[in-house]
Amino acid sequence: MKRARELPLDEVLVQRLRDGDEQMFALVLDSWSKGMMQLAMSFVSTKASAEEVVQDTWLAVFRGICGFEGRSSLKTWVYRILVNIAKARGVKESQTLPFASIVSEDEGPTVDPSRFRPPGEQHAGHWAVGQEPRHWHIPEDSALRGEVREVIERALEELPPRLRTVITLRDVAGYGSEEVCSMLEISPGNQRVLLHRARAALRRKLEDYFSTTYDTVGERKRA
Repeated sequence: MKRARELPLDEVLVQRLRDGDEQMFALVLDSWSKGMMQLAMSFVSTKASAEEVVQDTWLAVFRGICGFEGRSSLKTWVYRILVNIAKARGVKESQTLPFASIVSEDEGPTVDPSRFRPPGEQHAGHWAVGQEPRHWHIPEDSALRGEVREVIERALEELPPRLRTVITLRDVAGYGSEEVCSMLEISPGNQRVLLHRARAALRRKLEDYFSTTYDTVGERKRA
């Protein structure tokens, strides 16, 4: 299988983009556009709108690359442009509210309370017997690993928009909490709540998938 080319360091990448290197533009688009689509979908109502947001972002990047000052990484700069464009389109579509006005997308608990020891018992609040999170062995077969990735991608798509936005920026794009708070104009506490709920939701999906598909040593269960 042909391996994807890695992007060069920012200093080299920025200069080559400024020089109009079409191959480098194509490589950057191929490397970042999927994650940008996932993030754009958190703000707008349709896939078509998200695609337009990504296209408008790349146009803005191409037009503004000569003015990039390097105060952040190039990818952070690109994602900030994306967030601003997506926010504006989302407001126009009446799809989104300001992040700062939302603390949680879900009023329910992140984990089923029945999985914990009830008040009055010894070690109340700890995992109940048989309800502890299990350590699953991820299959080494590349096809099965791909299957797990598909489960994660579907779970991401099913998340409420703001949860998906935060976990995409933190765990997919790899931004730190301060950068995410700055991009989305939310407080550190708000960011923590959204990220915690998003991770808990994905954990539930993966737990359900593994418990119904594989045994504890990674062997697929027989139908």
